[in-house]
Amino acid sequence: MLVPTETPPRAGAFQLRTVDLKIEDIAFGGKGVARESGKAVFVPLTIDGERVSAQIVREKKQFAEAELVDVQEISPHRVEPQCPYFGRCGGCTYQHIAYEHQLAIKWQQVRDVLQRIGKIKDIPIRPIASSPISYAYRNRITVHAHNGVIGFFRRDSHRLIDIERCPIAMDEVNDALARLRASRAHDGDYALRAEPGHRVFSQTNDPVALAMRDLIAGVIPPHQELLIDAYCGAGFLAKALLAKFERVIGIDWDTFAIAAARETASIKETYIAGDVGSELERVLKASDTVKSVVIVDPPATGLATAIRRVIVDLPPAKLIYVSCNPSTLARDLAELKEALALESVTPLDMFPQTAEIEVVASLQAGSFKC
Repeated sequence: MLVPTETPPRAGAFQLRTVDLKIEDIAFGGKGVARESGKAVFVPLTIDGERVSAQIVREKKQFAEAELVDVQEISPHRVEPQCPYFGRCGGCTYQHIAYEHQLAIKWQQVRDVLQRIGKIKDIPIRPIASSPISYAYRNRITVHAHNGVIGFFRRDSHRLIDIERCPIAMDEVNDALARLRASRAHDGDYALRAEPGHRVFSQTNDPVALAMRDLIAGVIPPHQELLIDAYCGAGFLAKALLAKFERVIGIDWDTFAIAAARETASIKETYIAGDVGSELERVLKASDTVKSVVIVDPPATGLATAIRRVIVDLPPAKLIYVSCNPSTLARDLAELKEALALESVTPLDMFPQTAEIEVVASLQAGSFKC
């Protein structure tokens, strides 16, 4: 099976060579992992179990990177991608893999990274929550325009590929893309949404976002005193959990998100715009942490060192950690477990066809009773 790919340009005097490989695993990020003379070789667009021919295009001391030339032994999990740009566009990495196997890969990646980086031996990991639909699920995309080209960045490149339609985006989003393409768009970035509204962060997969909200609600018993929702955005989680708490405090650096949260705030809701770390420390010091539940939903970089120390020094009764990056989650859990016990880890497939993984980890103090 020949697989067309875009081979990166030859760099310096490096000699390209083709090798036969057995794909042993799929690394976080989506590339297949093989071994040549003991060295790891990363090959995109492959599936564990396949035998392939690949061209080595970059070689380092500890690993090498290759481009797929031919699949000699095809995995039973290989399927036909639904996007004509797949393999060239940098957005999706798993369209060649059957959806059920995508889920299995992501579940294993979460487990492995928590063991390797977090040094967690007995991981209380639950089954991955799948997406009800694996295409046409994104309620927004961001495209880039430059010199008349409108689309996404090419795989492993800062060059754009012109995109007429994105199969993982909702029809309404693709309609917005068509209107943008019909206009004389200036160079720049364009956020295209299924519905107009506040330009604040929200999850891109509505059904999985609701499943995540229900998951979090399910691990918090009723009749709690205080919820502190750090990185609260416009209050998606805080507002859904109001009935369980006497008071809710949301914290975010985004003033537009906080303004949106305040628009519908009840008397028991307080939303604070400011530095998340310093505000979280201030609120925890002023509260009875034994009766507090904290939710953190940081960016992909994870929790800053100062925030991790605040939580360890002033541990709440329960901590819910929502992560879009298992690697930084694992790093943070390694420190947070000094003060809190890991109760459960649940991966969610918020982004089918891509290598991205959402994870919800629940931690609790010894005195907290579910």
